[in-house]
Amino acid sequence: QKSRKPTSLFSTNYLQLLRSVSVPKSLICDSMGFSKDQLLGRLQELEIDYSKYEHPPVLTVEAQAKYVSSNEGALSKNLFLKDKKNRYYIISAMVDTKVDMKVLSQRLGLGKGGIRMAPEEALGELLQVSLGCVTPFAVVNESARDVCLLLDKNFENQSRCIFHPLSNDVSISLNTSGLDKFLKSIGRDPVYVDLEATPTVGKDQPPDLAAYVPSGSYTVPELPNKTPSEQAPAPKNKAAETKPVASEKPSKPADNVKSVAVNPQVSLVYKNPEKFVEEIFDKTSALLLSEANGESVEALTETLRKRLASEFTFLATMYKNTAYAEGFHAGKQSLILKLQQE
Repeated sequence: QKSRKPTSLFSTNYLQLLRSVSVPKSLICDSMGFSKDQLLGRLQELEIDYSKYEHPPVLTVEAQAKYVSSNEGALSKNLFLKDKKNRYYIISAMVDTKVDMKVLSQRLGLGKGGIRMAPEEALGELLQVSLGCVTPFAVVNESARDVCLLLDKNFENQSRCIFHPLSNDVSISLNTSGLDKFLKSIGRDPVYVDLEATPTVGKDQPPDLAAYVPSGSYTVPELPNKTPSEQAPAPKNKAAETKPVASEKPSKPADNVKSVAVNPQVSLVYKNPEKFVEEIFDKTSALLLSEANGESVEALTETLRKRLASEFTFLATMYKNTAYAEGFHAGKQSLILKLQQE
């Protein structure tokens, strides 16, 4: 048999059919991090059963309990922590679970005082959420790829558990199998631990949670503030004001701040998930059609629609989030360097 010509694979009607594949709005990210609607859309794509409860914004579990009954599931408290080496952790526990920070620090191999509450700035930088919105679902954001997530083992004994879906004006309840399915879909293995355990840590008994300490660290940038000692003293008289002063050389950047090269010409494909999906469809379809023997174009297209659309769009959105996050951090580092040189 003669091989088909590549040009015959891309008729106008066929390309229009490919590009008519609808992209779920819930997966199109217009900001750096996922929104609650995008997250809930992802749960629907994964066919995860959940119940949704809308309420006024709440900052504490006690306030949340006024609007969401414990009959709907087990309420959770979520701690965002950091260690001395700027590694971050989300500890998600049931309300009644007692989390001893000193014991937890020892179990992680960080010593008694090696862990504390993370600064509020890190909520936006890493988790892409605001105060009162810490949740296991925050690890969906690419910026939180190095954040450790530890879940209370007691969740596994509950029929349903309640969390915020990245926003504290909504609560959702779902079972742990649904939460596990979501975490695995983004490449995370769920880790359930007994947060109330107090195992002995010593020479012959290594820390039982040390394996979960993140390998990556992140320092939240802080804008330098001028101290009084850095400000020039007031001139004593007019002569001092008019006296020529030798120009100072610009100060060098601090050694601990690395310059970041920014490429302003990021490919449009990676900025627009729909265009990225179209490109994948074009290439994948060409390969499938070139190998197809006797199968109709309609059958192959239907396969693409059902099996690949949501996964490719989700992947493209993750690439987009990565590009935004890297550009944001690079811009902030450039600003710090500029301020230090002034």
